[in-house]
Order: sequence, then structure tokens, then C-alpha cells
Amino acid sequence: MGSIPARETDEGGRIAPGDGYDLVAIRLPVVLTFAGLVAGLAAGVLLAGADLPEWTLDSVALVGRLWLDALQMTIIPLVAALLVLGLSQIVKAARAGATARRFLLLIFAVLAGGGIFTAIVLPLLLTAFPIPDGASGFLAEVPEGTQEVPGVLDFLESLVAPNIIAAAAETTMLPLTIFFALFAIAITRLPETQGERLLGFFHALANTMLVVIGWVLWLAPAGVLALAFGVGLRSGGGAFAALAHYILVVSAMGAVILAAAYVLAATLGKGGLARFARAVLPAQAVAISTQSSLASLPAMLDSAARLGLRGSTAEFVLPLAVAIFRATSPAMNLAVALYIAALAGVEVTPAIAVAGVLVALVISVGSVSLPGSISFVISIGPIALAMGIPIEPLALLVAVEMLPDIMRTLANVTMNVAVASAVDRGRDQP
Repeated sequence: MGSIPARETDEGGRIAPGDGYDLVAIRLPVVLTFAGLVAGLAAGVLLAGADLPEWTLDSVALVGRLWLDALQMTIIPLVAALLVLGLSQIVKAARAGATARRFLLLIFAVLAGGGIFTAIVLPLLLTAFPIPDGASGFLAEVPEGTQEVPGVLDFLESLVAPNIIAAAAETTMLPLTIFFALFAIAITRLPETQGERLLGFFHALANTMLVVIGWVLWLAPAGVLALAFGVGLRSGGGAFAALAHYILVVSAMGAVILAAAYVLAATLGKGGLARFARAVLPAQAVAISTQSSLASLPAMLDSAARLGLRGSTAEFVLPLAVAIFRATSPAMNLAVALYIAALAGVEVTPAIAVAGVLVALVISVGSVSLPGSISFVISIGPIALAMGIPIEPLALLVAVEMLPDIMRTLANVTMNVAVASAVDRGRDQP
């Protein structure tokens, strides 16, 4: 049984050397960005009644727009590169044997189930617990006419772009995602030397774009402060309540994945629910304290030993899970997109919901090994674009991603151990 190395990275803000990303070392100013959000909102609330000069408001708005545009310009090239790398890695994993294929089948079921659950349940949750009125200020900079609701035939026709360059120029993410997914699979069918050359190009492209987005995110405190100032002026103190509501709703979708990990372990895993819950506690403690699946890997391996899993299974499945699997990605990323859709009054038809789930599934492959603030941008941006949802609010929501990210890491680590347990038990069956 072969092995595939995990990319050395974590959710908390670092990409360390490993598997093609050795040129990149990013440390994100997470605390400063959050401070910029709070300071901007507070300043806007305090100065809401002041008669500020028009040029002052225009200058602050310009800073925010420039930072937002710089953030958006990295989405398509970075998504393209990471999709090709991630999907080619999955194809290689599928060829590693029956254990790898069983693992891939399980993670596909988890990812698809999470996305479908969110698409169905989140609108109902927002009906039961409506978004606070103050949230409307987050949409002031959104251009009108951002969505045209497609019919079923229009949706099917949109799956294939006759001109991929035009599709990129128009940021039509669904056909772009399908194209690069097919491109990645096609690379694995090439002669080895040709495939290596192409993958080397995409490794270099990913590294380059990560450097660029690292520069952009270093400016996040200033950009977020400028955007938050405008929101504070428009929304008043209600903006803080809106952010708290958003964090709770999105984290709730991650909590569902966490609960699903226990169900999976109890039904398909080894040792039963009580033993699993005890065994996974040390890994969960590391996950909460570090917000890093990679840093939690030794603790996950220890949890696997406590469960009595084969060393060969744990040492193959868990590093591979760290490299290509984030159980919460489709559920929580789609939750963010749907939350913004509710803010903007965008009608999410069944066709639009299907587009969102499909893109969320595929994009999760390309962003799994990136820091939370980076994966937030390149994972949710394509989903929102594919669904016709404005992406402007993402520039502010990224500032509070460190809070839902705790739930992401906790659920991801728990699900990794649960999947390893299920795969190991599957090896016992004929």
C-alpha cells in the first residue's frame, strides 16, 4: 500500500515546506485583521451622526475597494492551480489500492452529505432565526443586478463553456471548475514526464499566487478597517450582532459534521461510540489549541492506536486525510455563501443550489491544505460566483474566520479519526 505525503500547512496561518510549497511561508496578521474589523465598526458607529467631508468618505471607501479588488484578482489562477494539484493527487491515491479507494469513497460521501445537508437546512435555519437588521450594511457596496435566476435548461447549458478564456474573464466559475477538473484527470493519463512537467508548472503557479495573496492579506488590517468603517456608518451597533449571528449559524453547520463523525464511528468504525469518544479527546484538544490538522496528526495517530487500529491503516489514511480531506469544507463554505445570499435577497433555486454543492465539492479538493484565511477566500469566492451571489461581504467576513475555524479544525480532526476507524474495520470484512 503506497503513501502520499501531506502538504505541510495548517488552518492557523502558516504554510511550511513540503510537497511543492517550499517557496511559500505565510504568516497572516489574523489578530490585527480582527482588530481592524472591530476598530472600523466602532469608528463608524461613533461617527455615524457626524457631518464628515465627502472626500473623507470617498477616500476610505477607495481603500476598501482597492483591497477587495486585489483579493478578487487572485481567485481564478489560484483555484485553477490548486484544483489541478489536488485532483491529480486524489487520482494517484485511488490507484494505491483497495484501502485508498475505500477511504476516498467515505470522504466523498461525507463531503457530499455535508453540502446537501447545508443546502437544505440552512435556509430553514435562517427562517427560524432571521439575520439581524444591522447586517444590511454589509451589502452597501454590492452592485445591483448581480444575479439572473437560470432555468433548468440554461443551467445545464452553462456547465460547458465554449470559450474558457471568456469564461475566466466573466468569472463564470461552474464551467471553469468542470474544465480544470477534467484537465487534472487528463494530466494523470499523460506519459509520466509530460505529466510531471505540467504539474510542476501548476506547483509554481500556486506558489506564485500564494505569495501574491500573502502580500494582499498582509494589507488586510487596513482594507478591513476601511470597509468596516463604512458598514459601521450604515448599520450602527447592529453590525456586531449580525457578525455574532453569522458566526453561530456557520459554526452550527460544522457542529453537524462533528456529530456525524461520532455517528460514523459508532456505526462503521471499531470499538463503539464510548471508546471512540475517549480515544479522540487528545486529538480534539490539540485541534482546538492549535487550529491545525497538521499539528494534530501525531495526536490523531495516538487516538488511532487507542482504538486498536492497524498501524498500516492509520499511517496511510490519516496523513492522506490531512493532505486532501476537510470534512467541513462543503458544509461550512456553502453556509457562508447561502448566508450572503439571504443578506442580498438572492433567490436560491434548486438549480443554483445544485451548482453551489457541485462547486463546493470540487473546490474543497483544491483548498484543503491552506491556512483558513486563504482557503476562505478561494473556496467561498468560486461558490458564490457560481451561484450568482455577491462576494463583496467576504472581505469583511474573512476577519472573523478565526472563530468558525476552531469548529472547522475540531470537526475535521474528529472526522479524520472516524474515517480511519471505518476504513480499518472495512479491511476486516471480505
